[in-house]
Amino acid sequence: MEKRVINPWEWQNERSYAQAVEVKNPQGTLYVSGQTAISADGISSAENMESQIVLALKNLEQVITEADYECSGIVRLNIYTTSTAELWPHFNIIQEWVAKHNIKQATTLLEVTSLFETLKVELEATVVK
Repeated sequence: MEKRVINPWEWQNERSYAQAVEVKNPQGTLYVSGQTAISADGISSAENMESQIVLALKNLEQVITEADYECSGIVRLNIYTTSTAELWPHFNIIQEWVAKHNIKQATTLLEVTSLFETLKVELEATVVK
């Protein structure tokens, strides 16, 4: 697989994403449903934004790993939240996770009216290998 990051500017680097990612000759593509702060028993978290981000990232990583892909292969990461104001103070958690896995991805952040039950953040990814 060949991956090329397109960044006409530099400002997006501080926000830990790329303007575009081109993939040539992938061996496979994994489309991951939105991962949230739901326990292995299927119980939605009622915790704060910080703990929900941590669990959503853990769940995202587990799905990717169990599918025999690597987080470094993420080329698209969509973030849905019920409150960008609540998310921003903890955005570094996502940035650190992205850096840890050496991910270079296109990202869209959307504030939505609601998510399932008590959830505050949802992470949807496209992964290639």
